[in-house]
Amino acid sequence: MATDIVPELLEVIERDFNTFLQQNKKVERVRQAIEEGSATYEQAYEYAQQVGEALANSFEKNISSEVLPDGHMYFNIADRILNTTLERNHVLVATVSVEIQEILNKKAGLGLKGVSPEINRNRIKSIIERVVHEEIYDDVKWMLAEPVVNFTQSVVDDTLKANVEFQGKSGLYPKIIRVAHASDPCDWCKQMAGTYKYPNVPDGVFGRHDRCRCTVEYDPGDARRQNVWTKEWR
Repeated sequence: MATDIVPELLEVIERDFNTFLQQNKKVERVRQAIEEGSATYEQAYEYAQQVGEALANSFEKNISSEVLPDGHMYFNIADRILNTTLERNHVLVATVSVEIQEILNKKAGLGLKGVSPEINRNRIKSIIERVVHEEIYDDVKWMLAEPVVNFTQSVVDDTLKANVEFQGKSGLYPKIIRVAHASDPCDWCKQMAGTYKYPNVPDGVFGRHDRCRCTVEYDPGDARRQNVWTKEWR
């Protein structure tokens, strides 16, 4: 009977992942900003990038054709490893993103809880299918690098989208601002950059291609009103 390598692989992958995060100063700064109540979605994206890179680095360190049977990433291995680890990334990033959304809600005077997004299982499925397609894992190991970071950052996009839609359906008119973060962004990112007011928000605003580091910011929009006499916001 063949040895099941998944439990041992998951153990070392998660060990190295946790070690990276515990030693990561950027992650520490994000947590501090949340505690201070000063965090924005910019910190959420920073956190997501660090979480994604931690997992990608752990994959790089612990998975290779050498440790896989016949040098191939079989479906039963990929399915258990990627669903377990990417689901964990989703939970970590969604939790932080919701905490940040609630900070922003409070600042805007909104008594609303943050909304957590559904996990995008189609993206996980597509990564699994691509990885198992190649006979030799090392030929496709890049799929567990940048695509993993991209998936993890997209959790922030999904959180923001879920909250904007929830607030819109609640009778508010939140805005989102997409910022192209690159010295020379691609034409698509240039086109999508800008400010959008609910409900006139194209789906592409929440999308991202490989190595995309664009961020999307939340603005309460017409959720707040300023008293012209007292200058107080409500």
